[in-house]
Amino acid sequence: MSPTPESDTTVLVVEDERATAEGYARLLEADYDVRVAYDGEQALDALEETVDVVLLDRRIPGLSGVDVLDVIEDRGLDCRVALVTAVAPDYDILELGIDDYLTKPVGAKNLEATVEKLCALDEHERLQRELSSARVKRNVLEVEKDENELANSDEFARLVERIETLESRLTEIEDAYPAHFET
Repeated sequence: MSPTPESDTTVLVVEDERATAEGYARLLEADYDVRVAYDGEQALDALEETVDVVLLDRRIPGLSGVDVLDVIEDRGLDCRVALVTAVAPDYDILELGIDDYLTKPVGAKNLEATVEKLCALDEHERLQRELSSARVKRNVLEVEKDENELANSDEFARLVERIETLESRLTEIEDAYPAHFET
């Protein structure tokens, strides 16, 4: 089962070619809250904590896409970024805080799949944190409580069930995007 988009996910499209930006927005707006910026300054104005995914052109008027990336990092924003650009990748991408790189022209299916993948990676990170916390709580209770008490605790049973659910969902995401979770 592949991850599904969430309607409360916000995607910021930063693209100076208006027709392209509007095309991306129309494509994604059925599943996401889409915002559009046509230059670097507008991108900075639109960058808020609520933005989950940024589709960022590398060459935009005013501040470049790389400058926008620097601001995202400086502000400590927790969003996934895909560069969507006509610039062929080179070794300079090693220094960029990006999660994906798409070379234009980008087809509709590829763009949709990229946003879905970035949302899944974000969900994976959130679920990993929740799973880690739940495991710590389970382990502490297993050390501090006797087996009978744990066996009779509805709260502990719900915790164990939540751990299993989290593990299952993480496996689904990892199976859907194995290249991102290779060790």
